[in-house]
Amino acid sequence: MEYQQNNNISNPGQYQPTEPIPGLAEGKPIVETRRKSSGWRILFVIILGLSIIANFLMFFMLIGAFMFLATGQRGDLTEEIIREGPMGTKIAMINLQGVIYGEQAESVYKQLQTARKDRHVKAVIMQVNSPGGTISASDQIHEEIRKFRNKTNKPVIAFMQGVAASGGYYTSVACEKIIAEPTTITGSIGVISSYLVVQELLEDKLGILPVTIKSGEKKDWPSSFRTPEPNEIEYIENKLIKPALDRFVNVVAEGRHASLTVTDVRRLADGSIFGAQEALDEKLIDKIGYMNEAIELVKSLAGIEKARVVRYREPFTLSDFLSYRMKNTLKLDKTTLYELSTPQILYLWSAY
Repeated sequence: MEYQQNNNISNPGQYQPTEPIPGLAEGKPIVETRRKSSGWRILFVIILGLSIIANFLMFFMLIGAFMFLATGQRGDLTEEIIREGPMGTKIAMINLQGVIYGEQAESVYKQLQTARKDRHVKAVIMQVNSPGGTISASDQIHEEIRKFRNKTNKPVIAFMQGVAASGGYYTSVACEKIIAEPTTITGSIGVISSYLVVQELLEDKLGILPVTIKSGEKKDWPSSFRTPEPNEIEYIENKLIKPALDRFVNVVAEGRHASLTVTDVRRLADGSIFGAQEALDEKLIDKIGYMNEAIELVKSLAGIEKARVVRYREPFTLSDFLSYRMKNTLKLDKTTLYELSTPQILYLWSAY
């Protein structure tokens, strides 16, 4: 009978156990567990969405920081303390390093402008370590130093280190006094011009024949496409070299008027270089010493006992890095070819 009763179940899927099945909680439908799972899934989606939004915000913040670094505050110079002292009394050290071109002239101009606007700056030291450079840039720096002295009536001295020759000396004579380290090389009062003659390379080696059409005989003097004739060299000497040398001599005589005459400078203006002691003997400089002596000298001229010595620096930006990389990439364009083939008239000690 029991066997027949068990087989009378017509629909096994409707069978409901009369007793709880072990492992299942009493009175809890299965559908409730599904609701709990759906809630966690919604929470996960919300957190994921917030995370994506936060990442977007961080991305745009990084873009903003990148743009700020790329543009930078190029007009402002930062101040670095070289010697401690009272904040209200400063000595500004203006840096002139390397071969003098337009960039160095612009840098010196900015530094002098910063020093002029700071009422706490009582004196300036021009720290010069340069073999010279272009006539134009050297003359611009010389003029800016003169303007600073005339407008502010504050003492400016030159402190020479390493090499301060030709254009480096040209800029230094704009200062009230010149002090040089014992190992400094200076002098080289003179003018130099050089260019390349590539006629043989082009015509004989490469088979290239340059053609020049000009309105007058002297229009292309001197030319890199032929060996210069004596009259061409004489022409360049009279038109370029001699006037530039005359100006150099007069600038030195004017700057060293208490020690040297035009005749004295002419005697020294044969391009010779001088060590510090010889330069002192020839009255090209006023004193031999180091930075401490330079500071003490300018303090005595300014009539102050204590001072903070500062140096100006332009803040480095990402655009500076990128432009530096671009400048160090070799580019052969029309401008480069022109600079290579055109003679430059320089106040430069060229020892190669």
